[in-house]
Amino acid sequence: MRDETKCLHAGYNPKNTEPRVMPIVQSTTYVYDSTEEVAAVFDEPTKSLIYSRFGNPTVMVVERKIAELEGGVGALCTTSGQAATLLAIINLCSAGDSFISTSEIYGGSINLFSITLKRFGIECIYVKSDASEDEIHAAFRPNTKLVFGETLANPALTVLDIEKFARVAHEHNVPLIVDNTFATPILCKPFEFGADIVIHSTSKYMDGHAVQIGGVIVDSGNFDWTSGNFPDITGPDESYHGISYIENYGKSAYIIKARMQLMRDFGVYPAAHSAFLLNLGLETLAVRMKQYCENAMAVARYLQNSEYVEKVIYPGLETDACYAKAQKYLKGASGVITFVIKGGKENAIRFMNALELASNEVHVADIRTCVLHPASETHRQLNDEQLKAAGIHPGMVRVSVGLENVDDIIEDLMKGFKVVK
Repeated sequence: MRDETKCLHAGYNPKNTEPRVMPIVQSTTYVYDSTEEVAAVFDEPTKSLIYSRFGNPTVMVVERKIAELEGGVGALCTTSGQAATLLAIINLCSAGDSFISTSEIYGGSINLFSITLKRFGIECIYVKSDASEDEIHAAFRPNTKLVFGETLANPALTVLDIEKFARVAHEHNVPLIVDNTFATPILCKPFEFGADIVIHSTSKYMDGHAVQIGGVIVDSGNFDWTSGNFPDITGPDESYHGISYIENYGKSAYIIKARMQLMRDFGVYPAAHSAFLLNLGLETLAVRMKQYCENAMAVARYLQNSEYVEKVIYPGLETDACYAKAQKYLKGASGVITFVIKGGKENAIRFMNALELASNEVHVADIRTCVLHPASETHRQLNDEQLKAAGIHPGMVRVSVGLENVDDIIEDLMKGFKVVK
């Protein structure tokens, strides 16, 4: 491989200077000096870069940064949070397998689990996030390969008891995968509580500015894959000349398999420029998360005292059902609040349509305040029973509190309540 490409891959600057801004390596391919060199990399892809469907120097810098933030051994960026969720699961599950998930999760994930994966012969078994250990044990089947949950559920805002779910999962020799999107590693590091794999929709707080879609999978390196439940990790991969991921890569077996096998076949790898933008968001993540939490707490207390609000769901409030778990697992309850307006769906829509500062949009975790009506927008594909299981009330509004002056945010909410009947 040519010297200049080696330097980029290693992160080495020949002039021994450090660029202030991360460089964008906008390239699809990498040049080698001989056919033998190319053949060697195809036999062992971790030796060097092959093609930007597998890896790109700019993206790899961001992957290392996120892995370090979460305390993992490696990470793999994807083109969306949905892609991260999909790859994280099918890296372990094949047709005929099952997995367990909490029911209070993002509506898109419910659709992926209940409809699309089912079509490919993978069954999702749901349990409530407050299920007892006995109830979780009862959901296991001989073919169950993993347990899945969200640190802070979207939009139900239940807090996952990570230690409990990890303990049960490990008793069955399967890993716990946690979607840590709303908490980010600034507010919660799931690996410290026993989780094995973490995923994010980086489109949310990590990016923070609503400029690009992305996702990431992070491997803790802590799970023991040698129980016999995961022959695709311990056994030979015939698509790579019979390589065994656990024998060759040890603690990084899971994440390298995801890159070498699944990213090769699905190609859902982000562009270098997308990683550059994501990195800009990561550089201010700690500062932004602190302010999101402060603004959201002030808004939650205002909503709690409003005569138009039936219920406020925000784990930072002492009255919230998940307050104790939030105190254990979180260093702040994030910037997302869910509340139920009296009068149901009609009043919720009137309220949202009257807002001026807050945007009605299918997004969350932006620097700008935005609102959403889950029952008729993000979760509209769910039937009434599924909505109830996901914790979605007809009058529920999700507000993602931004970084505007909190007095301006509250004043805007007052305008919305003026039209509520």
